[in-house]
Amino acid sequence: MGIMEILGVAASVSLLAGWRVYLCVFATGLAIRLGWVAPPEHLQSLAVLANDWVMGAAGLGMIAEFFADKIAWLDSLWDAVHSAIRPVGGALLALALVDASDPKWQVITVLLGGGAALASHAAKAGTRAVINTSPEPFSNFAVSTGEDVATGGLLFLALSNPKTAIFVALLLAGGALFALVTVRRILTMLFGVKSPSSTE
Repeated sequence: MGIMEILGVAASVSLLAGWRVYLCVFATGLAIRLGWVAPPEHLQSLAVLANDWVMGAAGLGMIAEFFADKIAWLDSLWDAVHSAIRPVGGALLALALVDASDPKWQVITVLLGGGAALASHAAKAGTRAVINTSPEPFSNFAVSTGEDVATGGLLFLALSNPKTAIFVALLLAGGALFALVTVRRILTMLFGVKSPSSTE
């Protein structure tokens, strides 16, 4: 893999960790264990994700998240608790992917991976908080299920075909930005929140 493919995979996995960190860890470990994805020599640090204990912990978290994320307001509480966990997970996954030997690049990778996971987490949490204001219970379930399917599918696409990973990362980053802007506009309409730069 070239540097662009490595960065694309790292960015994709970090952004997806902002949605479903446990699914990212479990699915990557499962793909490695079943031979669907064979990490190149310089990415052998990812093999730890196929460890029984790591997969067991990630599997339990994934199951808990699957059900918690389907229930209105419980999903927002879950997101609040994971405001620190998802960015840390995204940063560590990015670090395992890039496997930089230079400490300078290790710090940059952790910052960018954590920042990407935090951005997608903020977009997800904000969107779900707005959806939770809807009186009907079905939109929350539908959006959560869509996130499950999208996370699994995009993660598999990025890991199995690194050349597409940069496009996956750009798609996810654009989607996160769009969601953040949309949530801000909705909150402004609902609560009349003005930006600090606005004048009376």
